[in-house]
Amino acid sequence: MRILVISATNRQPHWVRDGFDDYARRLDARCCLDLVEVPLAKRTRASDTGKAVEDESGRMLRRIPAGARVVALAADGQGWSTERLAGKLQAWLAGGAPICLLIGGPDGLGSECLARAAERWSLSPLTLPHGLVRVIVAEAVYRAWSLLNGHPYHRG
Repeated sequence: MRILVISATNRQPHWVRDGFDDYARRLDARCCLDLVEVPLAKRTRASDTGKAVEDESGRMLRRIPAGARVVALAADGQGWSTERLAGKLQAWLAGGAPICLLIGGPDGLGSECLARAAERWSLSPLTLPHGLVRVIVAEAVYRAWSLLNGHPYHRG
C-alpha cells in the first residue's frame, strides 16, 4: 500500500522533516509512506486568501495519482482512534489503490480538495501548524500499522 501525504507548505524546520522521515522509515514494504510537498501560494496583505488556497488546492489535486482514495485532513472531519485508523489501513490495503492524505496550508484546504476527498479526518479540535500535522499523521499511521501487525507499540 502506498500512502502519499500531500502537503501545501514552504520549507519546514528540520525536526518536522526528521520526525516524518523517522516514522516513514519504520514502516515495512507493505505500507510505504511518502511525502509530496506543494509550495504555498504567495501571500501579501493585499492578496486574496481564498484565491491562494484554491491555487494550492489545484496544485495538490494534480499530484494525486489516478484511482487514488483521497482523505482530507480537516477541522470538520471525524476523529479516528488508533483502532479505527488501523481498520481503515486494513481496508485500504485490501482495496489496492494508493491513498492520498491532504494537508492544507495555513488557511486550510480549498473546496476542490474537500470535494475530491472520500472522507475527512480531524486530528484534534485544536488548531495545529501544518508541519506538526505531518509528523502526527506519520506517527498515527505507524502506530495503527503496528497494531495491525501485532507489535507492542500500541498499548491501548
